[in-house]
Amino acid sequence: MDVKKIALLVGALLVAAVTAIMAKNMFTGASAPSAEAAAVPVGPRILVSKKALTVGTIVDAESFTFQPWPKDLIQNAYYQEGQPDSNMQSLLGTVVRQPITAGQPLTRGSLVGPNDRGFLAAALGPGMRAVTVPVNVIGGVSGFVFPGDRVDVVLTQEVVGGGDGPPLKVSETIVRNVRVLATDQAVDRKGEDGKPLVKTFSNVTVEATPRIAEKMVVAQTLGALTLSLRSLADNTAELERVVASGQVKLPAGSTPAEERRLLLALANQPTDVAGTYSTGGDVSRFQRRTVPARPAAPPSAPPVRIEPPVNVASSASGEARPAGPMVRVSRGNNVSYVPVGAR
Repeated sequence: MDVKKIALLVGALLVAAVTAIMAKNMFTGASAPSAEAAAVPVGPRILVSKKALTVGTIVDAESFTFQPWPKDLIQNAYYQEGQPDSNMQSLLGTVVRQPITAGQPLTRGSLVGPNDRGFLAAALGPGMRAVTVPVNVIGGVSGFVFPGDRVDVVLTQEVVGGGDGPPLKVSETIVRNVRVLATDQAVDRKGEDGKPLVKTFSNVTVEATPRIAEKMVVAQTLGALTLSLRSLADNTAELERVVASGQVKLPAGSTPAEERRLLLALANQPTDVAGTYSTGGDVSRFQRRTVPARPAAPPSAPPVRIEPPVNVASSASGEARPAGPMVRVSRGNNVSYVPVGAR
């Protein structure tokens, strides 16, 4: 092989090797730029809605939360963390006066408290009424019924019936799924042992239809009323009951979202149909199951028929004979008179 060609080949290989080494050092020596997250400006925390709230919604612990907010956008109407009137506990039980969307800051004019004017009017739904029910400590679930809860109303009474023996003791559920609007209850969370101190109440104001309100007023005169607290999961059961009973008439052409909203609205309505009951005999074998009835009267004797007296007339011969048409019968010396029709 020509010496000149060999020299050129070796030179090309050396140049390629040097180029490769330099390229490797260039890429391995340069580090990739690190991405750094921009610092999020931390501003004051204000109270915002966690979900959409309609007018009349009773505020609970799941309605609002504190969230950082830009300082330049904070208004005086917002509930800012650390302020005396921004305590979450003080807002529980208030009612939404204006619609609030999810994530919207809470303003002081959007809520109305139990002591504010127009509280019940804001809490009531369209066409509903507020009725107050007197309860005792046991009937009020030991004070653990709060605004926004849903309860059943149970009537306990004694039915005399007018007969002998003890009266019938019976309890029946007269109203179901009514919403509690307010109670004369106070909760003090600053007890000496650090536990909540619940003061029981004697009156509960609930939301009802005009018909149900009438029934509950009459029920107060019949016996004692007891509240039965419902589970939050019962809304699904009520929805299935409404659908199965045929109470739902969905408009034609409605979307699935509209149908779901209509069904939930119907499921949250109070109802007074298909109430259950229990008697004393269902609890104890020594109690009655029926109303004591009046004892049956003894059978009376058949009436005695008193025949009217027979008028007796005297004949010419002096013997007595009955008055009226008759037949004279002679048997030898014996004469007798037989009335017509007699045997």
